[in-house]
Amino acid sequence: MSGVKELGYVVYEVSDLAAWERFAVDLLGMQIGARTGDGFTLRTDEKAHRWIVTGGPADDLAATGYEVSDAAALDALAEKLRGAGIEVTEGDAALAAARQVERIFVTTDPMGNRIELVTGLADAATPFASAKLLGGFVTGAGGAGHQVLLAQGVSRETYLGFYVGLLGFKISDTIVEELAPGVVADLIFLHCNGRHHTVAFGDLPSPKKTHHFMVEVTDIRDVGTAYDRCMDARQPFEMTLGMHPNDHMFSFYVFTPSGFSVEYGWGGLIIDDATWEVRTLDKLHSWGHRPPGAVAELLAAAPDGASR
Repeated sequence: MSGVKELGYVVYEVSDLAAWERFAVDLLGMQIGARTGDGFTLRTDEKAHRWIVTGGPADDLAATGYEVSDAAALDALAEKLRGAGIEVTEGDAALAAARQVERIFVTTDPMGNRIELVTGLADAATPFASAKLLGGFVTGAGGAGHQVLLAQGVSRETYLGFYVGLLGFKISDTIVEELAPGVVADLIFLHCNGRHHTVAFGDLPSPKKTHHFMVEVTDIRDVGTAYDRCMDARQPFEMTLGMHPNDHMFSFYVFTPSGFSVEYGWGGLIIDDATWEVRTLDKLHSWGHRPPGAVAELLAAAPDGASR
């Protein structure tokens, strides 16, 4: 395989490290991987880390690490990018050690997002253990999860030229929904393994580079218990429980302390390129995923059944 095979890790720059540790460990059920000089890392499986959290003012995505199968494939991918006129530099030993990878090349996508192409993301010295989960997180061949990034006005043709034409992603599907008269959500979803999508792009009304990162759990009960923990902690929600029509993810969306969201889900679709057919759908949500304020109003307006 000459392209990207999975999403290995993400790096976030955050202004409130203490709030992030509470959010990720106590509410989402992640495990601290290591304390670093400027933050900490988070584990969701046997790998040394899947999220790297560093202190800083951005409150946004700082980098995405995509794993390539081996050194030869990494060299070939770097040459392919250079051949297309894109600057690619090999990271030094210090950066590779910080990311806990064997080799690392750094480039940027057409939106200016830092992309790290790596091999050999290390395993941790100890088994993964969550203090909150009944099961575990779904990673393995499907990688750390998926993320939805903002297109920032860059044309679809341009960013697909990078992600599909150079990194080797394939289109899963597109969703185009008119949310209100003249307001259209138009997102395209890409995969690089069996997970329905590893990255998606759309022009959404957000100043951030990222809209959300999705973590998937193996036990549906963990969606419910995480939902309750976030509710009890008064963590702001973006969307209540619901399901998407394309990847079939049963999930809710909760805001991180940095203002973008985490989708917390179960039951995501695995696809097979041999039989998969690219579609265009007209709904972002099969059911649910309502704004929390709308749900609160509906519940408050319902008659008190106990008084009947």
